[in-house]
Amino acid sequence: MKRFIGFIKKEFYHIIRDKRSLFILLGMPIVQIILFGFAITNEINNVDIAILDHSKDVTTQEIINKIASSKYFSIKEYIANETEIERSFKKGKIKAVLIFEKDFSKKLTKENNASIQIITDASDPNTANTISNYINSILRNYQQQINKNIHLAYQINPNTKMIFNPELKSVFMFVPGVMTIILMLVSAMMTSISISREKEFGTMEVLLVSPLKPFQVIIGKVVPYILLSIFNATVIVLLSILVFEMPIEGSLLFLVAENILFIITSLSLGILISTVSENQQKAMMISLVTLMLPTIILSGFIFPISSMPWILQAITNIIPAKWFVIILKGIMLKGVGISYLWKETLILIGMTLFFIMLSIKKYKIRLE
Repeated sequence: MKRFIGFIKKEFYHIIRDKRSLFILLGMPIVQIILFGFAITNEINNVDIAILDHSKDVTTQEIINKIASSKYFSIKEYIANETEIERSFKKGKIKAVLIFEKDFSKKLTKENNASIQIITDASDPNTANTISNYINSILRNYQQQINKNIHLAYQINPNTKMIFNPELKSVFMFVPGVMTIILMLVSAMMTSISISREKEFGTMEVLLVSPLKPFQVIIGKVVPYILLSIFNATVIVLLSILVFEMPIEGSLLFLVAENILFIITSLSLGILISTVSENQQKAMMISLVTLMLPTIILSGFIFPISSMPWILQAITNIIPAKWFVIILKGIMLKGVGISYLWKETLILIGMTLFFIMLSIKKYKIRLE
């Protein structure tokens, strides 16, 4: 029995001394429960919306204040006319616009009937539906309040219009996300594991003493993954067009260029992971923690970022997938070009340069 207890103690000591085992046993559950608990939600919070108020009377102001005071919405801007609506949506600043008709209060009191149009960005159909339902609920609540002491009830008629995906096809949301995940995993994870495998088996040193120069070895390792990723991206786009009838409203050439940029960004991240990984196991673990979960949960293609706690919202800014999903939706669904997506493009370029510079700094070759 003493031998058995001693054996158990030895196993405990072994686990405690192994930092990787401790992280998997204790760290991963904490990270996962925080991510899944806070990020995975069907609720919306702090969604940016715009107001187009043709009436500008007391009633419309009361409704606007009621919407703004809820935790669900934040008034991002006030639009002057209808021509600004599409531009605001394409900039990605807002998710919905509320349009109050002219003489709203007068029609409500004299005709007992007034209309509000709700325009939502349906590139994310689940969020668009939720926004519409929440606004309708707030309007119904306001209507009940003003009808308490009135015999002839006032009627507010909300009319909802979905743009960029009027049929609310969920595939329009999932195609950009799936493309992002596949390109990230093939480009970054496979590259990091491939280079780490060479280092683990000692074949990297054999390659480095060959007539090829070190940078040629690294380029030779990543070129196949660039070609595979471009092939994957092409297949996904063709399937989304031919099978799922997904439109590409923007420039196809611009879409290709952005895909190649994201592939290079992912490859540079994979090389960075390989520089800090001595073996495939460590490369796989780092890739899963830093790529798989963040790409799925924190990229914004499934769960709205605005509904996450501020700390997670801040973290999403360093996730390359977030910016690529915005770019894909902008090109494919909204038909926008570089004039609207220059910021996201520059961020990906900056991340690529940062990953490459950090990889060069950390990459140390020792030939003995």
